[in-house]
Amino acid sequence: MPGIPVILGVGGGIAAYKSAELARALMEQGCAVQTVMTAAARQFIQPLTFAALTGHKVITDLFATGSSDEVLSSSVEHIRVAQDSRLLVVAPATADLLARFAQGLANDFLTTLYLAFQGPVLLCPAMNTAMWQHPATVRNIEILRERGHHIMEPDEGPLACGTVGPGRLPDPQRIAAIAARLLCQRHDLDGETLLITAGPTREPMDPVRFISNRSSGKMGYALAEAALARGAHVILISGPVNLTAPEGVELVPVQTAVEMYDAVMSRLDETTIVIKAAAVADYYVANVPKQKVKKTPMRLSFELDPTPDILAEIGRRKKDQLLIGFAAETENLVPEARRKLASKNCDMVVGNLVSREGVGFESEENEVVLVQRNGEIRNLDKAPKRVIADQVLDQALILRLALHSAS
Repeated sequence: MPGIPVILGVGGGIAAYKSAELARALMEQGCAVQTVMTAAARQFIQPLTFAALTGHKVITDLFATGSSDEVLSSSVEHIRVAQDSRLLVVAPATADLLARFAQGLANDFLTTLYLAFQGPVLLCPAMNTAMWQHPATVRNIEILRERGHHIMEPDEGPLACGTVGPGRLPDPQRIAAIAARLLCQRHDLDGETLLITAGPTREPMDPVRFISNRSSGKMGYALAEAALARGAHVILISGPVNLTAPEGVELVPVQTAVEMYDAVMSRLDETTIVIKAAAVADYYVANVPKQKVKKTPMRLSFELDPTPDILAEIGRRKKDQLLIGFAAETENLVPEARRKLASKNCDMVVGNLVSREGVGFESEENEVVLVQRNGEIRNLDKAPKRVIADQVLDQALILRLALHSAS
């Protein structure tokens, strides 16, 4: 059966029945689906269901029972399947599977295949809310994210156990759409140099305290990862974050707004696209005390000066570069994005409401509006930041082509 070879790993949870719908949705995206089921998954849904839907045999055991030739073939089948496939999707990814993946255990076909697989991995957790929020699961998710895996946050709602909260498997159509984007290996940024800023800045108040904000840097790092995957040379100027830069990115770490300003301006001329995703502090303490300020019963005041306006300065200096700014707002999103677009001489502003729960600062997902120089406004629905990153880059290339055609 033709199609892009994709592995669908099915874990043992009540959400396994949705994996059958996911198999169909993946096929609609042009995938040839090879299903791998754990022993626990077979307690919830039969392998025959997936075999009938996909037209491929379902792998359920690490070792075959039968002739010596069949046993020999099955002993290396996890290697063959891993090598022949472009994407590994695990849905539902149970707490048990996440733990085994994180620790590198290989005691069945799916976990053994996982260790042999070299392509992108999309994990879709589904479990009881308490299990999802348990520190062990939280740490396992962190480990898997650090490996570069794509993890969809579970949906919130009523669960099979009777509780209500996060833990539901995301909609299969959404999973399939993200899988399709991960499979889209484009090189439409070959020859481009992208300068991306990410994260917060820290402005010292004394030797131990600083002014900062809630930016995690995840959006900027997702943009860097997406641009790198599409063939660009990426200069990532990053404030202090708890993230690992994608391998192949040129990382320039900074702390303060002045340091970020200097780093950006020193590299501006070599870039073709600039994306200012960093949340730069607006004010800083000009005269930082040399010693720690002691606590007293008295009110304490600091004199704050404005930090350099990096985006505005790029807007003044830019030549043929495409300039994309970010507007993190708590109200009046589109008017504020329009104001920034005009006042900073941007070609596009990506606006998002950081006051909303589950998107923006410190979140894995985002929901943004693209306000463009040509007057067009596009809303991007809530999605993982890596997906939003590709959508932003898509629109940036369309916008630049239109601007160049008009000039």
